[in-house]
Amino acid sequence: MSPRTLTWTVSSLGVVTTALVVGSPYLLFGYHSPSLHLVLDSVDACVALVLTYLLYGRFVRTRGLQDLLLAEGFFLLALAGLGLGLLGGSLDGALPRSFGVWAPLTTRGAGVVLIAASAVVGRRPVEAGWRVRVVLVPVALLMSALVVLWILREDLAVAVSASPPSSAMRPVITGHPLMLVGQAFTALCFFAASASFTRRAERVPDALLRWLGPACALAGFARVNYCLFPSLYSGWVYTGDLLRTGSYLLLLVGAAREVEQYWSASAQVAVLEDRRRLARELHDGVVQELGYIRAEASTVPSAPATRHRIVEACDRALDEARAAVEALGRDSEESLGYVLHRAAREVAERQGGHVVVDLDDAVDAELSQRHALARITREAVSNAIRHGSAERVHVTLLRGPQGRRLVVRDDGRGFDIDEASRGTGYGMTSMRERALGLPGSFEVESRPGRGTTVVVVW
Repeated sequence: MSPRTLTWTVSSLGVVTTALVVGSPYLLFGYHSPSLHLVLDSVDACVALVLTYLLYGRFVRTRGLQDLLLAEGFFLLALAGLGLGLLGGSLDGALPRSFGVWAPLTTRGAGVVLIAASAVVGRRPVEAGWRVRVVLVPVALLMSALVVLWILREDLAVAVSASPPSSAMRPVITGHPLMLVGQAFTALCFFAASASFTRRAERVPDALLRWLGPACALAGFARVNYCLFPSLYSGWVYTGDLLRTGSYLLLLVGAAREVEQYWSASAQVAVLEDRRRLARELHDGVVQELGYIRAEASTVPSAPATRHRIVEACDRALDEARAAVEALGRDSEESLGYVLHRAAREVAERQGGHVVVDLDDAVDAELSQRHALARITREAVSNAIRHGSAERVHVTLLRGPQGRRLVVRDDGRGFDIDEASRGTGYGMTSMRERALGLPGSFEVESRPGRGTTVVVVW
């Protein structure tokens, strides 16, 4: 399921739930349970703390402004949730009337604003001089607001007033206009963040971003329900509380995927580092020794034919060793076109030929397929220059009606395919086996004096 579809599905659930609550009095949900309310607040706060830890870890690795703002935002949400139990006192029918309501409301509002801001700024890096400011400025503003609330705690208006409902279908609960405006504002921030996170998740394969969009959408509908029935700071559990907890459960799924992605990436980094180490060992050891053997073999006083065969064997061994170094040390993020271009150019430079490339960067392949295609390209270009005496070799990569195609065409002297198939050469057999293992097909067209064309389709 794509991030856009996932967000729309969750948003539809929020719309249907809100519409049923508003339009049908028989489906209104209300349950007086201060202990359940406290449990939901605690669970939500714990999930927010887990996300804060994971997001701060991402910030340490990426130094991205989005991760830092998200970590701050969820930390403030966790602080507000855990603070309710300490500041609100007992919720067994007596609603908190001053600081115990307005302080968490202000803290939650600040956290939601930071989350919405993170959705806008994207993954731009934070310079070292600005990191402290990004943390301290929001904290200083929030602390100033909390200090003002503490000073005015005796004069603060009652945020939530309620009389005991006669039934769950007829709730009687109202809130201060300023609190309702705050809930509406945070709902808009959540909806804006949901849209922005979903768009980014469509472009960037990020496990956490994928779930931030639907989670923020559900949190936005929870705030809409809090505008209708402000039960957040009461002992009553309504649909807004359930939608809010549902959003945190989606965030918990995103956190689990983030952990999974982190360990997978760590394993890939370890494998890549080991491959690069092996590539360095091959380059500094085997390649250097083969180069020395080739240089010495060219000066051995023996029959020219024997000396030529020894030098050719050294050239093939060097080419194989260099191909292994390139395969072990290359970056997995390189495009297929770049890999083939480099492979063809290196062989042409060593063999003294000229290569022309026409590669479509939109054509891609799996990592194992890239290695096989690079080896086929090296072998085809090497054969064209070394055996076919080609002056120019054309390497083409494109996407045709039958699939992706790699074509290596040269203007060399060509050869008789039937006669070559009866020979002892291993190059043609190796290219064919690699092409069939993609899986794909392998074709060779050649005639004496007409050049050679190698075609791989997969």
